[in-house]
Amino acid sequence: MVKKLLLALVITWGIIANDNVSAQTGIDSTGLSFAVAKYNTAIGQQSHLYNGPEYEFYDPLIKGNAYVFDNKVFTPGSVRYGAAVYSDVPMLYDLNKDLVVVLLYNHFTKFSLLSERVHEFWLLNHHFIRINTDSTGKAALATGFYDQLYPGRKIGIIVKRAKSIQTSTGSNTVESYFSETKGYYVKKGGNYFSFSGKSGLLDIFKDKKKELRQYIKANNIDFRENFEQAIVNVATYYDQLTN
Repeated sequence: MVKKLLLALVITWGIIANDNVSAQTGIDSTGLSFAVAKYNTAIGQQSHLYNGPEYEFYDPLIKGNAYVFDNKVFTPGSVRYGAAVYSDVPMLYDLNKDLVVVLLYNHFTKFSLLSERVHEFWLLNHHFIRINTDSTGKAALATGFYDQLYPGRKIGIIVKRAKSIQTSTGSNTVESYFSETKGYYVKKGGNYFSFSGKSGLLDIFKDKKKELRQYIKANNIDFRENFEQAIVNVATYYDQLTN
């Protein structure tokens, strides 16, 4: 059935191209988009995206959840998987296992993508990139997915978001819960430098520390109120000063 439908789409695509060749030099984009959409629908379960292991949710007795920004609902996102980019994919990002989880076309089965084939993905207005230890030239960062907060011209800001299952023991009970950690890094001159606060960030940008302090004071930038927005603002200004 799928082969017949694909053959029909190829014929339809050919008709669209022939009808437009006398009026323009290229294929009509509307007709091509329609054909591609139909192809993606027809290929369905044969898509190269659907080739990871099945995923199981955690024990509901564990307090909290394993997912980025505590979002435990499948949300449309995009992922560059292998050589292709897939859009509007129902996704979760498991911080405990560092896995991208997607929902199968049947809207029931869930599975995790093969991490080594995920180059980057976009979810909840954040861009996550995969960094491999050997790609840095040093063992500065562990292999995994990093949230790219600021992709600057000379510098970049990334954060490693992670969760782990912890256990607390009471007088008569043992309770498990998810605990979150964050590791912040500046990419500068091909190297990665970690920092955990305002002073650490300014030490990395020490060549413009005076100007940055003035900028922070003049713009009332509060690192305690919104830490990530503050570091993005400072990094952006540093990029302007050094270009």
